[in-house]
Amino acid sequence: MALQISATNPEHPVLLLELPWDVPLEEWPEEVLVPLPRGISRHVVRYARAGNEVIAVKELAERPALNEYDMLRDLDRLAIPSVDPLAVVTGRTDTDGNPLESVLVTRHLGGSMPYRSMFETTMRPATMHRLMDALAVLLVRLHLAGFAWGDCSLSNTLFRRDAGAYAAYLVDAETGELHPQLSNGQREYDLDLARVNISGELLDLEASGALHPSVDAIAFGMEICERYRSLWEELTRTSVYPAGKYHYIERRIRRLNDLGFDVAEMQIEHANNGDTVTFVPKVVDAGHHQRQLLRLTGLDTEENQARRLLNDLESWMATQDDYAPGDPLGARPEVLAHRWVRDVFRPTVRAVPVELRGAMDPAEIYHELLEHRWYLSERAQHDIPLDAVVADYIENILPKARETLLPTEPAAE
Repeated sequence: MALQISATNPEHPVLLLELPWDVPLEEWPEEVLVPLPRGISRHVVRYARAGNEVIAVKELAERPALNEYDMLRDLDRLAIPSVDPLAVVTGRTDTDGNPLESVLVTRHLGGSMPYRSMFETTMRPATMHRLMDALAVLLVRLHLAGFAWGDCSLSNTLFRRDAGAYAAYLVDAETGELHPQLSNGQREYDLDLARVNISGELLDLEASGALHPSVDAIAFGMEICERYRSLWEELTRTSVYPAGKYHYIERRIRRLNDLGFDVAEMQIEHANNGDTVTFVPKVVDAGHHQRQLLRLTGLDTEENQARRLLNDLESWMATQDDYAPGDPLGARPEVLAHRWVRDVFRPTVRAVPVELRGAMDPAEIYHELLEHRWYLSERAQHDIPLDAVVADYIENILPKARETLLPTEPAAE
């Protein structure tokens, strides 16, 4: 069987042809590989460069490779945080004509880290709680979309910084199944697997001395269940309100928005006696603040980053002479937002040297600067200008933090 490359983009097969597909992945030469941290996997995984792209290459049998490729494409269509599928390569043989396993090719998720690399320095319990929050949100989003993961674990997840929190991305969809809707049994099965897997992974870290001594591996495994159930209940529960108290419904929707979710459809029923109203949020979609920021500014960020940037944008808008909400003669929010990007956001981020940023993206850099401005202003008991904040951040914060920043991707040759 001849070598075949099935790709999502017509340009990718040309770039991928340059890679040594006739060599087992474990034996690929150093000159084509990219030295990035890898998590634990049941398959051989390597990072390589294809043109200007950094890609992850996973070796596995043909049927699972094709299935996972399709699953990842479905998740991308559903806007679920997961790695981007680029191609499947089948029909591989070595130089003697012996068959080699197929490979799945995905785009490397910039600024992301596998959990084991994050534990190279002992992680504080508070940070681990944030990881559990991120993983619980990811699992809820998958289940709302009808996706049964079948192997939820820290090993099958990548984490990115998100304005003091973390965002979780699915990496391994090999065991996943997509359904119109999941039953309670399917959800509980996924949740039980997550509990067992996470506890086992943390016990491994404990055995290697990489776990904080105050962390109970079994309790943290249970925590994912508690956080998942709390979020699922908030997103899907039926509410019964007194008739006429329609602001209660609005308050519930705002609470869902604060959690980062949009209500795309809702069901409202009046009781036969007219005394109560039953409200059920139907299709609940994540990324409320992301979409709002993208619509206003064109900036594509993580959810918590978007929430933080929107708060700063609104504060800045209030200082503008042509800001007049509700006045048709005032500047439209989109105009002000683009002015903020041009005059505030971009100049501030560009003032931080690229070589000092690590793998922090522009939105995370801006969040860090806002945090530092708050700290300096609290200490001085008055507002500190943003340019002074940037100078202090570069001089006093970034040099000390460089060893804790996520590693940068190697620059293109």
